[in-house]
Amino acid sequence: MKLSRYIISFFLLFLTFFMMVPTLASADTPIVYKIPIYKEVEKGLYAFLKRSIHEAEEAGADAIILEINTPGGFVDSAEKIVNLLDSTSIRKIAYINSEALSAGAYLALHTDEIYMSPGGTIGAAAVIDSSGNTADKKANSAWKAKMINAAELTGKNPIYAQAMADETVHLPKYRAPSGELLTLTSSEALEVGYSNGTVRSLKELLEITNLANAKIVETEETFTELLARFITNPIVVPILLSIASLGLIVELYSPGFGVAGTMGLISLVLFFFGHLVAGLAGYEAIIIFVIGIILIIAEFYLPGGISGILGAAAIIFSIILAGGNIFLMCISVLIALTVAIVGMVIIMKFFGKQLKALNKIILSDATTTEQGYVSNENRLELIGKIAVTMTPLRPAGSIRIHDERIDAVSDGSFVERDKHVIIIKVEGSRIVVREVSKGEEIE
Repeated sequence: MKLSRYIISFFLLFLTFFMMVPTLASADTPIVYKIPIYKEVEKGLYAFLKRSIHEAEEAGADAIILEINTPGGFVDSAEKIVNLLDSTSIRKIAYINSEALSAGAYLALHTDEIYMSPGGTIGAAAVIDSSGNTADKKANSAWKAKMINAAELTGKNPIYAQAMADETVHLPKYRAPSGELLTLTSSEALEVGYSNGTVRSLKELLEITNLANAKIVETEETFTELLARFITNPIVVPILLSIASLGLIVELYSPGFGVAGTMGLISLVLFFFGHLVAGLAGYEAIIIFVIGIILIIAEFYLPGGISGILGAAAIIFSIILAGGNIFLMCISVLIALTVAIVGMVIIMKFFGKQLKALNKIILSDATTTEQGYVSNENRLELIGKIAVTMTPLRPAGSIRIHDERIDAVSDGSFVERDKHVIIIKVEGSRIVVREVSKGEEIE
């Protein structure tokens, strides 16, 4: 009996130790989060990176690998992401697997280590405006300073970061003659200290960074994050707002509620949804928007027009507030309003008769003479009649025909008083006469 107790106790102790071994082993296994930065650097990317870095912090990750392959993006979005990167104490490794240009280079410079694939490039970081042209001197100067600071913070020679953002910096050895922005290859970046090494794969990267036995957690964008990235793109935003404004205007002057109104509402819902998911819009913007809609509906029941004006102002303000970047949102709203105005003109011109509600506010009938409308009595029966001038015609004056005094004008010549004239033209109230010549017969 006593022996069996010893056997059972030993077995339980052995089982407990056996179960603890994987736990002890996993405690020594480093955790690495691999986060992709693909396509453009824009507002929607921030939400994905924020979630991924938060998950890495919650899991106690030892390192974050940012796999970068981007042609660049928008300065304001890059700055928000950089603040996010700087706020975490986790080791940050940039793996440039192809290219890190413009904003991508800026993000890479804010990591602790940079590794590149053999065909990787980094650089070409000038600021470009919405028209595709180089931005003004003020914006370029500020961006150049940010690139230089990013290089200095990680102990890199700032001249190369400056050359990436300033085309006047001359570095002929690295293919940056005056007038061109610097773009470094993987070997050049390694030579000047902008890369810690060249690796051919993620496995090689983990080995060179002493993370070969790490547990890799790959984060992926959810459908909502992908949708938010698409919706918040500065090119897509004015298109969405234009569809919304045009659709709602068409619906306003159409009976019932149809396709146009549905498209308008869907566009607005998508706009706010995308900016809410991306972390750009708060619930206050949505509340202001709802208040605006209520005020516009109230306009149908309240006189004066003030409610409608306040409602429209509230909607525009909520859209600008939701966008994050006030300047870009103002441009988007102006584009949408222009499209709405042009669309309204086209609708009234070509489709006014088909839209019954438009007929209530638009005068579609013309008062033409063919329909029997005249602005003055057109006395065509006077043509050919002889009259006598009561005043000189200089060229305007008065004539008398029978016992009626009539205002008239001469055909251009001066006619004295008490002269016979013949009426040659009647155009409404305008009666044109000419003096009767001496040999002409008078009836």
